[in-house]
Amino acid sequence: MTSTTHRTSPAVHPARRLAAPFAALVTVTLALAGCTAHGGATETAADGANLTVPAPELGDLPVPVLPGPGPVPPGSNEEYDDSPETPFRDVATSPLSTFSADVDTASYSNLRRQVNQGVVPEGVRIEELVNYFDYDYPAPEPGAEHPFSVSTEVAAAPWNPEHQLAMVGVQATEALPSSEGNNIVFLLDVSESMDEPNKLPLLAESFTLLVEQLDEDDRVSIVTYAGDNQVVADSVPGSEHGVLVDHLRSLRAGGSTGGADGLRTAYELAERNFVEGGNNRVVLATDGDFNVGPSSPEELTDMIEAERESGVYVSVLGFGMHNLKDDTMEAIADHGNGNYAYIDTLAEARKVLVDEFGSTMFVVAKDLKLQVELNPATVGSYRLIGYDNRRLEDEDFDDDTKDAGDVGAGHSVTAFYELVPAADGAGGPDGADLKYSDREVGTSDDFMTVHVRYKMPSGAEPASSTEVEFPVGADAFTTTPTTDFAFASAVAELGLIATGSEYRAGASLDAVRERAAGALGHDPYGLRAEFLDLVATYRALA
Repeated sequence: MTSTTHRTSPAVHPARRLAAPFAALVTVTLALAGCTAHGGATETAADGANLTVPAPELGDLPVPVLPGPGPVPPGSNEEYDDSPETPFRDVATSPLSTFSADVDTASYSNLRRQVNQGVVPEGVRIEELVNYFDYDYPAPEPGAEHPFSVSTEVAAAPWNPEHQLAMVGVQATEALPSSEGNNIVFLLDVSESMDEPNKLPLLAESFTLLVEQLDEDDRVSIVTYAGDNQVVADSVPGSEHGVLVDHLRSLRAGGSTGGADGLRTAYELAERNFVEGGNNRVVLATDGDFNVGPSSPEELTDMIEAERESGVYVSVLGFGMHNLKDDTMEAIADHGNGNYAYIDTLAEARKVLVDEFGSTMFVVAKDLKLQVELNPATVGSYRLIGYDNRRLEDEDFDDDTKDAGDVGAGHSVTAFYELVPAADGAGGPDGADLKYSDREVGTSDDFMTVHVRYKMPSGAEPASSTEVEFPVGADAFTTTPTTDFAFASAVAELGLIATGSEYRAGASLDAVRERAAGALGHDPYGLRAEFLDLVATYRALA
């Protein structure tokens, strides 16, 4: 067959009864995929070490030279979530797979930092590796009924040719949902743990890049926190670049880390300066090492969940190493209608805050959930690759009170399913409400149906959701996968290796590099080419 991406046709259902996720700070495939980056910058993440920002007209303080990541010393105290890997499931007994969209990209840049330091990576989330990159999914037409499109493709699984690999790509519209301004609160960790070259100095220069994107219609507040918190700026016009940059470059680190109090103050400011119909957002920058007041992921998410009803979104930027609390930062973003990126270089900051400004700032689909219904006539068993801490109960799909991922303008989400073909004579499950449950084997050649449920980003609360259905038929299969499929599957294969997946089968770094090298495609920022270098470095480490 030809190597064209299969685009499914949606069918809308107001509700379907079941049998008993800066909008993202990074662009990625919603594999489900990565958002398309737009902007004039050409730096790649490989340029990040010693990268400076020439901005003499902004503020009077000198621009520091920022070193690249250094080696990890003994006694590193980083913390990561340890959600178990999703196993294979039998379609006859578990025909539904339900999960929340994820547009975070922190795991890829953190893996890059660890590998470049010569240490075995921890905290690898495969979906964030895949979603770090851009993919050429077709965007919705202007005026389309739904703010996203869905593309699907099925081919042989590269690491296990007896299996199949299904790629589902959700591409959000690039049209911004509002012409109103931004109301942004910078919540900046200035505690003693941030007193390192790749923490507070990098933070200040990263936010300088963000300030340069703002104008007179925007308002910026700055809150710093250590042992206590301070309001450094309150609703300053975004056009006052010099004033804001002076504040950023004047920051000094010291004291303990009372992040919870800082969060409360930041939300209070954002709510007081709320722009109706605009983008109201707290941008938290920290290493996540909270040590005063509520500090565990559970305590912080309880507080964040209470605040998110205000209509203020939160984005989290992680900085630094040695004591990085990745689990805490991911939890804050996931429960606060936000997203999480890790900034290891100034080039990464430019990617997140400049090239992906629209997707970082403006949500176009809220509480986006996916539920994939597998066809037992075609698929015997399956497993979702990644999304291990994004899994939902099947009944959560129809529950509009259940929080899920928020997708920004231009974002894409990519998800991979590894499929084991059905054996001859396999039967289907009993279930009156399932599409394939009453079919005899062989009467349907669909692989699956993808159900997507989402809410519009603004409107009355509690908001009601809309469900859209995308069948994945036999014509989604190809023996000549697209460039995007080849590259994204290579990234996923690296993730299987890096996590030591029980299901990695014949995965190898040589195969990863060979397939990715043949699928660089249009790579304007050099990120795919950089991936090849990362694989080579990882191979030497492994």
